Amino acid sequence: MKKIYILPLLGLLFIACETKQKDTLQEQVEEDVEKVVETKTGKEIGARIFWNTLKSYCGKAFEGEVIKAPENDDFRGKKLVMHLLSCSDNEIYIPFNVGENRSRTWVLRYIEGKIELKHDHRLEDGSDDEVTMYGGTTTNIGLPDIAAFPADEETRKIIPAAATNVWWITIKDSVYTYNLRRLGTDREFSIAFDLTKNVEIPEPSWGWEDYSKNL
Repeated sequence: MKKIYILPLLGLLFIACETKQKDTLQEQVEEDVEKVVETKTGKEIGARIFWNTLKSYCGKAFEGEVIKAPENDDFRGKKLVMHLLSCSDNEIYIPFNVGENRSRTWVLRYIEGKIELKHDHRLEDGSDDEVTMYGGTTTNIGLPDIAAFPADEETRKIIPAAATNVWWITIKDSVYTYNLRRLGTDREFSIAFDLTKNVEIPEPSWGWEDYSKNL
């Protein structure tokens, strides 16, 4: 007869343990949520520190150099200038000129503790290039001196070959770097800007002339 009650007792014990695990898990989830909320509203998020560091250079322009690129890359041998044109708590616009080509503007957005990078490409008449607004978003709240942007779904549709792209920006020791790696290939690109040496503000990117005048 005693054996008959073993299974019900084991069942009750299992239920009690399962309930306790669920309660513990729920408490852990609630604690994690509280930490996320606390972090997002504080000033210690890596992404926010990164963002504020970048903002501190707003209004200035800097000249860069190629660190790594294919030997025949169009960027080699040309003057590279980035200009932190406009900065707010949730948007930063950075025109990036390559020689006389003013088609490029890096658009960064701060969204709920993460940062989005998009590449705004325009034709000389100011209209959108056929390939524009590709990029990605950081996957976590990040680190103070680096932000990494894996290619998003929009990028995969615009440039199928760029589906494995990962862009990253670093700000360290007064140097800003912009980097690209296409995973699964040998495609790699890196340029660096010395943030201690301001240069003359360049002409606006194509299509951004009116925006620049209104600042």
